[in-house]
Amino acid sequence: MVILYHNNRKVLKVVSEENIDLSFDKKSTISAVLLKLAAAYSQSEIVWCHIDYQSYLNLDFIKQTVWQKKMMSYNPDDYNFFGKNIGFIDESPFIKINKEISYPTWQMSSAAGAIDSSVLIAIADKIKQDSDFDYYLNSIAKVCMPLGLFCYSEPKLLFSNSLRDISPRSSNFTLFRFVKQHYRTRWSFLLVLNNIIYKFRFPFFALLYSTLFKNRNKNDIDLQAVEIKSDFKTDFQSIDVIIPTIGRKEHLHNILKDLSQQTILPQNIIIVEQNPVSESTSELDYLTSENWPFAIKHTFTHKAGACNARNIALSQIESEWVFFADDDIRIKNDFIKRAFESISVYQNKAVTFSCLQKDEKAVNKIVRQWNTFGSGCSIVNSKIVKNLSFDMKYEFGFGEDSDFGMQIRNHGCDVLYFPNPEILHLKAPIGGFRTKPKLLWENDNIKPKPSPTISVYKILHETEEQRNGYKLILFFKYYTKQSIKNPFTYFFNFKREWKQSFYLADQLIKKA
Repeated sequence: MVILYHNNRKVLKVVSEENIDLSFDKKSTISAVLLKLAAAYSQSEIVWCHIDYQSYLNLDFIKQTVWQKKMMSYNPDDYNFFGKNIGFIDESPFIKINKEISYPTWQMSSAAGAIDSSVLIAIADKIKQDSDFDYYLNSIAKVCMPLGLFCYSEPKLLFSNSLRDISPRSSNFTLFRFVKQHYRTRWSFLLVLNNIIYKFRFPFFALLYSTLFKNRNKNDIDLQAVEIKSDFKTDFQSIDVIIPTIGRKEHLHNILKDLSQQTILPQNIIIVEQNPVSESTSELDYLTSENWPFAIKHTFTHKAGACNARNIALSQIESEWVFFADDDIRIKNDFIKRAFESISVYQNKAVTFSCLQKDEKAVNKIVRQWNTFGSGCSIVNSKIVKNLSFDMKYEFGFGEDSDFGMQIRNHGCDVLYFPNPEILHLKAPIGGFRTKPKLLWENDNIKPKPSPTISVYKILHETEEQRNGYKLILFFKYYTKQSIKNPFTYFFNFKREWKQSFYLADQLIKKA
């Protein structure tokens, strides 16, 4: 381990893990020294820390935590380098950081952090060594996160989280430059519009300045050659599968057959069968008429709803791991075995797998941090979901998957995406016996836009800037899909629909 101490302007000293002073070029920028240290100590973790935080740096934690494809930093201040305005053009869960726990984000800080030298070597000549150290760290994370670098805000880097704020903040010019270099061009113009509408600012010079810079996402960076070494241990024999189902008898039978042929068999299959027709009974006769190599826990309920069904199933899990499955998927007989092999490598306790339809082309082919959660194609450690549930505010609406993913993240567990092993999604027709639920806003004269359950998610998990940025995008997208073509009439109608959506979202939140 090599530790670099700085004062935001230059490197002050570099020491080894044993606190022995190491030589460095005092005339170089902090970014340049960081890369030179990676080249000189290619088998080491490279740590950076502001000199004022030296006595608070938790080196023991870093030694135990940093591994080859991981980058982490921590800024004790609530205000991050790019501020809140970055939310106008980025609605991912990586913007609103929970500073109390380890949280996935590309927003890095110069206050304290660590990265394996192998990553710095891989990007050395691909990403320009910015003189602004915070900008450089954020650029590395933003470019490399989609390429398989795992980036976190980690409060355990420092012994205390109540420290004097010494972290620099970007100017508007720097923010626009970052957007130009790390997002598609249209986002720069949307950032201008958001500033005009919501901040009453006119950052045209910042926009013009940003045109001087090239986008960095087109650089040929390959992190797949960075080897991951892991000694992560898990019980590979203990997994339950939960499957909510309604009117898909044949499809459910097929996935049960797939599960019965696994090289690592599940311990329990927890099935929650729904049929809202009064006095109806179960149609799943094969659960008892056929022999199965695992225990089947079958619950029959007249109450429809995926959130309720999954919560019933969650209350019955016994094993160390739980496989959230849909009733219309198919898997190969080594799916569970291969899934656990990958989990053991990446040391994570929540994973969503590729779940594509037949002949659908895979877009995401790299193991990476995921921005949502698949409630029908994920494996999670049972300890993580022990006290979690699918929020009933989303029942019969949209957003329950994403909300559950946010609950997992806010409990200190990241959600990863695995492109392999694959799950085949049959996208079966909606099962029978379904009755259309009566929604709170069904008979309102003003139809909410977006769906109130989407607004619930945005209230609970996004910043005000993210909500406003989404509002502007929805305004433009929705115009071509509705009947009002007078732009002024459309504007006022959209305002009413948006207001109605968030009013109803507040009602759903208060009702819960």
